[in-house]
Amino acid sequence: MRLLVIGAAGMLGTDLLAVARAAGHETTGLDLPEIDITDQDGTRDVVAEHAPDAVINCAAYTDVDGAERDEERATEINGPGAGNVAAAAAAIGAHVVQISTDYVFAGTATEPWREDAPTGPRTAYGRSKLAGERAVTAAAPDSHTIARTAWLFGPHGKNFVDTMLRLGAERDEVSVVDDQRGCPTYAGHLASALVDIAERRLTGIVHTVGGGDCTWYDLAVAAFERTGTECAVRRTTTAALGLPAPRPAYSVLGRTREDAPVLPPWQEGLDAHLAARKERVA
Repeated sequence: MRLLVIGAAGMLGTDLLAVARAAGHETTGLDLPEIDITDQDGTRDVVAEHAPDAVINCAAYTDVDGAERDEERATEINGPGAGNVAAAAAAIGAHVVQISTDYVFAGTATEPWREDAPTGPRTAYGRSKLAGERAVTAAAPDSHTIARTAWLFGPHGKNFVDTMLRLGAERDEVSVVDDQRGCPTYAGHLASALVDIAERRLTGIVHTVGGGDCTWYDLAVAAFERTGTECAVRRTTTAALGLPAPRPAYSVLGRTREDAPVLPPWQEGLDAHLAARKERVA
């Protein structure tokens, strides 16, 4: 398979390149300035030049709080930008995999969100990503995958686990929210699932998150325990943080499709991440 990864310089894109190449695929990674997905004509030309069998689009505006201040820019990238990628892929018969998010849901449920659950984003970021889902579906109706994920962490970008370990080494205690529940997802495991999806050209919406669920407090405690970090973790609330964008209280994504890849439990993802961190230091 000839695979094109857009947004290849980010956390997920970096792992995608490694996983796809290890699997023997002819893989090309692009990011700014080689491609600007908000440029419709430029995106079409670049994708056509590389003639991939599949495109995985990781390019996105991901600053959740920043999107509250500049929803127009977030939407330009995450909405029409994603549609431009899908249209370019469809024009040459390539399958497109679009990365989406738990933020397309309201976060008010008490049981896992199914793939067909009604959306209802409460943030500018969530609205922008939902716009992208709709744009991709319209541009490539017969050959697209919307791969929703959540709580992503990995060794090639800024993430919650690394932030906690840094703070744990600097402080005697940290406060972490215990009123948000979701599915921590290791970028390496997600990358493998996305390559599998591209290979099989699965269509429609799939939920691709680490197995199980926990709170941010639970994840911080687990990271400290596994690394022997002597730092107390205190529970706090989302409201106490006073962030610009509301956070979903319940972001657990359920999987009902039997043909969708199953990611390992989030605890295995945490172990893999810590091992990768250790290897990089060494």
